[in-house]
This record gives sequence, C-alpha cells and structure tokens, in this order.
Amino acid sequence: MTQLKSICWVAAFYLGLSLLASTANAEGDDKPFRPEVGKFPPLENAHSYRGELVFVDHANRRGSIRVQGAGKYFRNAPHPFAMLPYGIVRYHGAPADLRDIPLGTVLHVRAFLPPDPKISAVPVLPVNNKNKNSGYSGAGIFPAENHVLLLEDEPSHCQREGKVWKLREVDLRNNQGMIVASRKLKAGGDDKASEEAMTFDAATRIWRGRECLGVEDLITDGIWPANGKKSLDGQAVLLGITWKPTPDGVFTRFHISDIWLDDTSIQRAARNQTETHKAFIRSRWMPAWVDAVEYGKFGHATVTATLFGGMDESLYADFKKDVSAMMNGVENTLKHAGGNYGPEHMASRGRILEVTKTDGKVPLGSSGIQIRFETDLITEGIRRGRVVRVRPGNGNWPHVRLPREEFVGDGSNPEARFPTPAIFPKY
Repeated sequence: MTQLKSICWVAAFYLGLSLLASTANAEGDDKPFRPEVGKFPPLENAHSYRGELVFVDHANRRGSIRVQGAGKYFRNAPHPFAMLPYGIVRYHGAPADLRDIPLGTVLHVRAFLPPDPKISAVPVLPVNNKNKNSGYSGAGIFPAENHVLLLEDEPSHCQREGKVWKLREVDLRNNQGMIVASRKLKAGGDDKASEEAMTFDAATRIWRGRECLGVEDLITDGIWPANGKKSLDGQAVLLGITWKPTPDGVFTRFHISDIWLDDTSIQRAARNQTETHKAFIRSRWMPAWVDAVEYGKFGHATVTATLFGGMDESLYADFKKDVSAMMNGVENTLKHAGGNYGPEHMASRGRILEVTKTDGKVPLGSSGIQIRFETDLITEGIRRGRVVRVRPGNGNWPHVRLPREEFVGDGSNPEARFPTPAIFPKY
C-alpha cells in the first residue's frame, strides 16, 4: 500500500507540472521570438524558466544553468546561456555582473532565440527544443531561447513582481530542517499560490536590520523551536534560494541560503551590491549601441548611441553635455576590441554634444538615454548597429589595464572570441 501511495504521489507530481507547462504555453510563453539588431525586444515575448547556476564564463557573459523541468532535477544536464549585449543581471535587488553571483544560486531567466546564430557564443539549438522530452529529466530543460534579456535571483524577482515569501511553518531539528512557504503578492491577494517545502541548515544566513544571524540565534531568542514544528503565521520575508543534492529520493527540492526579515536588511544587501557594480562599470565603461553615424572629413564623425539599461542612476548622471568622452568598439559579449594596453588604447576621443532622455515607458535593456558624441578620429568598430562602450571624462571613471580574457585583438572578426562555443559539452 505504501508503494502504491508513492506511485500515485509521483503521478500527481508530474501531472501538476504538466498542467503548469500547459498553462504557460497557452499564455504564449512558448512562441519563439528572435530579437532584431537595433531593437530592444519586449519582455513579454521572452521565454521564462528557472534553474541553478552551475557554470560561469564571466569574461564572455555566458554560463550554464540546470533548468528546472518536470523530471528528476539532479539528472538535468547544465544548459548553456549567453547574455544579450543589453541583457540585465540582478542580484539582491541590485545591478550585477555574472561574476557576482555564487554558483548554486537559483535564478529566474527571461530569454530569446539567438539574434544572429552565426555569432552565438553558445550552441544554437532547434527552435522547438524546449518541447523535447529528455527522458528522466522531462521536457523544457534545453530551450533554444538561450540568449538572456533578464537574469535575476529570487529576491530580485520578487521585488520586481511585487511579491514576498509567506512562511507558514518551520520544522527544525539539530539546527536544520524544512520551511513551508508560498510566493504571494505583497499587497495581498494571490491566494492560489502553491506552497513549496524548502530545506535550510546551520549555514543559512538570516538578515535582520543590520544583523546577520544564524538558526541558533533564532532558537536562543525563542523565535524558532530547538526541535519540532512551529507555525510562522504567514510571516512575510524575502528568500535567497539555492539547490543542494537531496536525500530520500526527492526529485526537486530547493534550499534556502538567506532569509531577509525586513526592508532594512534587503536594502543594505542591495546597496552593497550596487556599489560593487558601479565600481565594475566605471572600470569597464558604459555599454551602448550605435543608432547612427554622421561622417565628416578626415575621420571626423558624430555618433548617436543609446546607453544600455539596468545600471545605477549615478552612472548615467555622469553623461553630460560638453563633457569629454571616449568610445570604443566591443564584441557582442561586451569585450573591448582592438588594442592590448587597455580600452583607451584604440578608443575614439571627443566630447558629448547632447544628452536626451526618452519620455514614457522604456523597454527593458535600454536606459532611454541617448548621447551624441563628436570625435575627430572614428574607429572601425563604431558603426550603426554595433555595440560600443563609452567612458565620460569624469575622475570617478579610472583608466585601467584589463586582464587578457576581457578583450579581443580584432573586433571585426567574430571568430576572434575566446574561447569558442565548443567549450560547452554536447549532452
């Protein structure tokens, strides 16, 4: 009888996931969409999935995710992804780079087909690959939509959608255990949100105000029991979620790495991450793409470019009229092209003639800020539709020498990427 119950539970589990997949398909999530050069694709046309970050090639803005599907999660092979040039990474509710996200972090992905398969930094798959059944792993774990517009961890995802995790119950023994919770709208409603059981342990970080607590601290304060279950009455929190190998034959169960108990704690985490990212962008320059080039004589040109979105506002504030600037062509992975002594080696120098900001709604990936840049010696990499990086003449933007893996010698040759997509295994 026990075995029969287990079989029924597994059947119900798969049926539930299949119904979820059918609902997503009915909403148009499975309709393939290929972005066009020079246009920011609409977020609503992106394919959505979720999974654990298992590999990062930060210099080429790509990696692999173990995608959650309808099968045995531990059997799911890592799925390669690449960030679009204007793709946005969010971590702890703040701008981030792939290098900032720890391996094992569970991420939410919004992605498209490769804009140009010929220069894709990851393997190109059949358009309908997300419908492929992968045996024990089920369907949906290898989507052809592997060029990412938005990559965000759990607290970033919840904050963008106005949601929180509401804790129903904790079951604790020896400083580890299970929490039953559901992701719901912060403003109320969303009563049909399904509950999820997740593990935690003594390494789980619990953030309260300016404090970093452990499970044992909540036990000492009498907030959680030393052993057994306790109702948490729907306490609203934000969670950091990872994945660890699970015992007892459980197919998919996620793990809680962090719990933010209040607004102060998550705001501090976001501020720390924001400062990390600001320093990174200032040393690598602001990415943008070229909307138009007006050519003059003897190398003179005026370039109109749109700055990419997702950055802290203080970075955009440094782009002002009549401020000196440098612009350099980059590869679609945002690696600087040309020169071996730093990004300024082959950069076009000049000044910003004008800065304009779009009124109204701005598509994700764009800042809505456009600059007109004048130079007396334009370089080959600065052409309409190409991606560039721009440095305003501000003392906070240092001149640095980039490590070898973060630049290519010849930006006009897509095959100059290092390394090629061949590094990814073919499962």
